[in-house]
Amino acid sequence: MEPSGIRIPPDQLTPQTLRNVIEEFVTRDGTELSEAEAKIEEVLILLERGAVELWFDETTHTTNVVVAHPD
Repeated sequence: MEPSGIRIPPDQLTPQTLRNVIEEFVTRDGTELSEAEAKIEEVLILLERGAVELWFDETTHTTNVVVAHPD
């Protein structure tokens, strides 16, 4: 089952915007910025591999990183 909302292809975002979206996601739960860099890099790698996807939730107006599900 796909998440609700709109899937955002990472290649449609500028590198800085993509990084900002991921940083906001990984620091949302209070992650320290010193720890955030490693998490940002991890999410970028997972996005490149297709293991996770970016989804915009129209209800909460947030972008989330979710596990990718094969079609």
